[in-house]
Amino acid sequence: MMVARTGSVGAAARRLNKTPSAVSQQIRHLTEVLGVTLFERRGRGLVPTQAAEQVLPAATRLFDEAEAVFGLFGQLSGGAATTLRIAASDYLAKPLLVPVLRDLVGRGAPLFFEISTVHSEEALVRLERGEVEMAIVSHVGERSGLASRELFEQSFYWVAPRRRGPSKPLASRLAEEPLLRLAPGSIGRKLLDRYLEEHGIRPASSIDVPSVSLLLTYATGGVGIGLVPALPLEGTNLRPVLLERADVPALPVKLLTRAGRSPIAPVAEFIERLLIEAERCNTRLKAFADGRAR
Repeated sequence: MMVARTGSVGAAARRLNKTPSAVSQQIRHLTEVLGVTLFERRGRGLVPTQAAEQVLPAATRLFDEAEAVFGLFGQLSGGAATTLRIAASDYLAKPLLVPVLRDLVGRGAPLFFEISTVHSEEALVRLERGEVEMAIVSHVGERSGLASRELFEQSFYWVAPRRRGPSKPLASRLAEEPLLRLAPGSIGRKLLDRYLEEHGIRPASSIDVPSVSLLLTYATGGVGIGLVPALPLEGTNLRPVLLERADVPALPVKLLTRAGRSPIAPVAEFIERLLIEAERCNTRLKAFADGRAR
């Protein structure tokens, strides 16, 4: 499983604190026992064969159950804390995750955290491959093998620096000023690209940024126009910029886990606390939208 996730024996060995030869030997042994080739070489790395790809989802579920059982034994014995791996969009950290983590750490909850900051599609891929236990992302629809719970829904806004002279709709400035774009594959980038295509807009300049926070840094610093979700705008100093509700669909932010996995008590506590904080975010978003409307 680790070789499939990392794409190489060496990387898997480092993650597992084993020698590469030990990992290679285990793969050879498993291949001989099963009578199935598990990996094929591609370039300088390894990729699972078609047969291995069919087995990986079931193997991931098996390891999920094993981790849950060992976690339960740890609780009963008062032993080691559970490590919870989460992939989340960057702009969700301050308003949503930080209050939850601060509360749990302050109360000494038996949880360790490994949090990856990635865009929504990458988070879902990591969840499906078993690299994390949870993904907190913008996502529409359902995904096979994953269970989802909606946290709140948010609209999107155009954000751009204030300019002297008569004001005009921000969307009309898209072809005139540098366009701030999130990473390809992110939900925000897909919405932006779709809007530009539907309206036949070709920006003269573009600035690609890896995160919503950096996009806002450019805009509040006086450069570029971009499309951002509502949550990071709430509580931000918006005096240097203009905002305009974007004519794109509002999207839900969801908590996704692998289907069929029952959380142990510390993880269930994290989820409960997350839902409470999400409701607070939802209340603030409604107040923000009402304020903008007025």
